[in-house]
Amino acid sequence: MIRYPDRALRTIGVTAPSSGVSEELHHLLEGATAQLEKQGFAVKTTANAWTQKEAKSSPAAIRAKELLSIWRDSKVDAIIPPWGGELLLEVLEHLDFQKFTPKWLLGYSDVSLLSLAITLNTGIATAHGTNIVDLRGSETDPTTARWVDVLSSTKGAVIKQVSSERHQKNWSHDKPAPGVFNLTEPTDWKTVSGQAERLEGRLLGGCIDVIRHLIGTPYGDVDAFRKKFISGEPVVWFLENCEMNTPDLKRSLLQMKYAGWFDNCSGIVFGRSEANDAVQGYTAEMVYQELAEQLKVPIVYDADIGHQPPQVILVNGAHAIFHVDDGKGRVVQEFR
Repeated sequence: MIRYPDRALRTIGVTAPSSGVSEELHHLLEGATAQLEKQGFAVKTTANAWTQKEAKSSPAAIRAKELLSIWRDSKVDAIIPPWGGELLLEVLEHLDFQKFTPKWLLGYSDVSLLSLAITLNTGIATAHGTNIVDLRGSETDPTTARWVDVLSSTKGAVIKQVSSERHQKNWSHDKPAPGVFNLTEPTDWKTVSGQAERLEGRLLGGCIDVIRHLIGTPYGDVDAFRKKFISGEPVVWFLENCEMNTPDLKRSLLQMKYAGWFDNCSGIVFGRSEANDAVQGYTAEMVYQELAEQLKVPIVYDADIGHQPPQVILVNGAHAIFHVDDGKGRVVQEFR
């Protein structure tokens, strides 16, 4: 049985299990804190949220200690790291997953490795979506704004979301927008079949670049998770590619397939990506087509997931139904 947090959303904890915020960028986290406080939230940060050196916020053992400390803080209702990073994988061996109790964790990129590991090992639901520095704008687009609804929900809740109208193609830090993102491109969710698709199952996923490193470790036993927490229900995977070219993407997906991660899979939803660089004419669309044929499941791509915001908020462990038709997507998540 999946365990969902059961508390009002009042205080947000900020810790950096991957990268923290270097001094010259402190204004980003300060801005996010100010905006959240204007909305009525309290914000509590750990020391390493404000530090960054050698591709990480602090040594792995300290990151683990600060994460567990703020997780167990009874006054903190949800945890949102500043952003992702590079070396969250180092932290896992320093964590005692049995000390985690239901509390929302929200993030993406490198943070998705932690989220997936927590859900797989504890059955605690975790959320994939915006990081905290992207909540610093004076405005919030309707897609991103749903983070409040998700993190305010408990067991039994039903969350309905729709695809964005427009998305951001590239970051333009020299042209800041009131809502942080420059949403200039029309959003178009696609299907490999070219037809309307319906996908239903328990959600699992994250950034492929990092979650693939859970394969073969004690932290990535998807089969045990299925048996212990979801009684063998089918899984819908949501995946996004941060930096890989298409052969690397294909190798990673094959590794997931060989490891049994796609057993009893009822569909896959891929996020938009500014990576997916084609090699000798081998495109991401070809990768998706091959995977759909191999797994015999529907595949959706260019969805609102990942490094080209905005993002729908998807919950590891939740029951979900995706409807995709004519470029539009709808997702209904039930916390059961």
